[in-house]
Amino acid sequence: MDQELIKMVTEKATEWLSPAYDEETRKEVQAMLDNEDKTPLIDAFYRELEFGTGGLRGIMGAGSNRMNIYTVGKATQGLANYLNECFKDLEQISVVVGHDCRNNSRLFAEISANIFSANGIKVYLFEDLRPTPEISFAIRHLGCQSGVNITASHNPKEYNGYKAYWDDGAQMLSPHDVNTIKNVESVKVEDIKFTGNPALIEVIGEEVDKAFLDKVHTLSIAPDVIARHKDLKIVYTPIHGCGRVMIPASLRQWGFENIHCVEAQMVKWNWKAPSMWSSPAVWMPPLRWQRHRCCCGTKLLSTQWKF
Repeated sequence: MDQELIKMVTEKATEWLSPAYDEETRKEVQAMLDNEDKTPLIDAFYRELEFGTGGLRGIMGAGSNRMNIYTVGKATQGLANYLNECFKDLEQISVVVGHDCRNNSRLFAEISANIFSANGIKVYLFEDLRPTPEISFAIRHLGCQSGVNITASHNPKEYNGYKAYWDDGAQMLSPHDVNTIKNVESVKVEDIKFTGNPALIEVIGEEVDKAFLDKVHTLSIAPDVIARHKDLKIVYTPIHGCGRVMIPASLRQWGFENIHCVEAQMVKWNWKAPSMWSSPAVWMPPLRWQRHRCCCGTKLLSTQWKF
């Protein structure tokens, strides 16, 4: 094994034993340092988790190459610095923060909200998990300058991610992506303002949901067909995804009356609960759908694979 690499990651990991990091993190890092097998240590510290054009994505755990409150904090502090630079003449900068139901997603969302608010930025924090398109909509609907969604899409349960958006509701493009990356790279752990300002954090939910669904429903091309087939039997499962918040409500608002959900997969966020890939039952969704279909005489099956 490369001794120079081991020396480099050991020095880097030792920095994470300082009081700037919480006790649980320090214990996890110390365990990696004490482990004769240096593979976990190398993987956790051989590089910085890169903030790219899509944000962050990685395995959760302690280390510079992991998703944790410090890498999320560094990304948020860097983005906050850039927003304050770009919109310095704006009376109040604002952002939207959302998340999915993965392990630690709510924690990372709340950490992000605290850091933004500590930097004088108004935060609209969703009360519960929401699908990514609604985060994009909320940024534009509320007139925000940026937004963050904590999600890792279809990646395995060990992963989480951090997607950053600009004021157009789209993920960052040049020059904002490059400039944000530069700001993130300059942040040290001591620079991160973890203590939030509650006065600048506003929890949002149903009001934005309604505005989003109202816009979606303007896209209906055949409302007369829905009216004729409103009793169509539909089984829906989000497969533990965020669609459980919006899809059943949307179908009902469109006029469908006979909707059946796979309740075992209509999960609520819980950062200490298993995420979608951890349960063997999730690998057999067709069997669950088929059971509902047989019981209900369903004509249409609907699912959502992506968070």
